[in-house]
Amino acid sequence: MFSTPSRVLAPVALLAALVLPLVACSPGGDAAGSRPGKALASEGIQSSGVVGNENTRVGQVWYFALPVPYNTSSQPIEITDVALERVPSGIEVLEYGAYHLEDAGGLPLLADDGGPHTPDFGKLKNYALKPVKVEAGKESEIFYLAKLKITAPPKESARLCRFDYRQAGQAYSQTMDCEVELKVAK
Repeated sequence: MFSTPSRVLAPVALLAALVLPLVACSPGGDAAGSRPGKALASEGIQSSGVVGNENTRVGQVWYFALPVPYNTSSQPIEITDVALERVPSGIEVLEYGAYHLEDAGGLPLLADDGGPHTPDFGKLKNYALKPVKVEAGKESEIFYLAKLKITAPPKESARLCRFDYRQAGQAYSQTMDCEVELKVAK
């Protein structure tokens, strides 16, 4: 055990005494100052099941559609960021994108890169480059997806979709159920 002179600890203790009450009084949410959100519908097909494939290969790239944002509140929102919260080893998130349902020919829940029915996302307009507005009481025509690469056989599924958004000048973060299971064929 190391000994530290008390004159060094005293300023640290004083700083901790001043900062801890401020942290305890801050609103819930993440470190960036956002509050827990509830404007987005958290129930639906994409948030109540598991999509997956049992015949994947290491090195293969997949697109996984996050739940389509449905704003159940009485005010519009602007989605500023999305993320899969739990990504197991063996899966790497390459990027996130946002695409118009019509441009993609519908919602590809799970699609392999280069597959016969997979849209060429590289040629479609990516709406994730700026906030996506979702009107009050409406479902978005823009959906988000995660581009995933299998780097090793995953031991578990990737899950929990987080949406960060602004509403009436306040930042919110809302996490909802979603799950994708990609198994490497033996």
